[in-house]
Amino acid sequence: MKVAVAGASGLIGSALVRQLRSSGHEVVRLVRDLKARADSTRYWNPATGDIDDDAFAGVDGVVNLAGAGIGDRRWSERRKRELRLSRVDATELLVEAMGAAPTPPAVLVAGSAVGYYGDRGDEVLDEQSGPGTGFLAALSADWEAAAAGAESAGIRVALARTGLVAADNAPFLTRMLPLFKLGLGGPLGPGQQWWPWISLEDEVRALVFLLESDVSGPVNLCAPNPATNREFTRTLASVLRRPAALAVPRFGPRLLLGRELADGLLFSSTRAHPAALADAGFEFRHPDLRGALEEILR
Repeated sequence: MKVAVAGASGLIGSALVRQLRSSGHEVVRLVRDLKARADSTRYWNPATGDIDDDAFAGVDGVVNLAGAGIGDRRWSERRKRELRLSRVDATELLVEAMGAAPTPPAVLVAGSAVGYYGDRGDEVLDEQSGPGTGFLAALSADWEAAAAGAESAGIRVALARTGLVAADNAPFLTRMLPLFKLGLGGPLGPGQQWWPWISLEDEVRALVFLLESDVSGPVNLCAPNPATNREFTRTLASVLRRPAALAVPRFGPRLLLGRELADGLLFSSTRAHPAALADAGFEFRHPDLRGALEEILR
């Protein structure tokens, strides 16, 4: 296949590009730097609404992973607008350009997030579960609606609702590791909130699977054995051979990150289950947290 990838320089995107090329696919990266243009790149800029006329010429599939870092800064009103532009507006630009291509791509694998479900406690959530409430849930719902617009051009759309991606250079893990290596790690608050996670290897394999299969609609990209925050921190500490007895009270992250961001990312409970992947026959290489962390941190 000839695959166009937006967000190709990020954690997931760069790994996906390597995997696609190693599997024999041709990759076209969408870039925002005019100086970086080459035969294997096309220019686009969601902020200005610009995209090369031939961005999707001869392209069979598109993977959209573009989006500003959700936990990089406090969620001020300005930051929220930036997050929305980088996801919803950017997706609308891609969908419009895909539909305008002489021969539209056959498939769009569109980035989304398990944040779609919001804070749901111990409720088991599959792809048939409805949206939650809060900023992340609303943002994810609008993000998916923008991607679904490609269906009017006859394009198959798979909505990749991704959980926490575990990798040695994943932002959330690199922030946790220094404290845990010092034996100062522990659960956040009561630690009962569910953290849906997936290894980077399985994330990339799942994205390629969605490109090559006939799956459409929402798909939870998270391991089949979810973990609570307490289980996650205990397992991480055990793999590092360190204690994890120091619980972090809610006020700390709220003070550091802002209440809305901390509650939306760290203390929100989303017990997501990858029902669509299981039904389609996808097999995880890292179904269990301990095995995944041991391989990642080895």
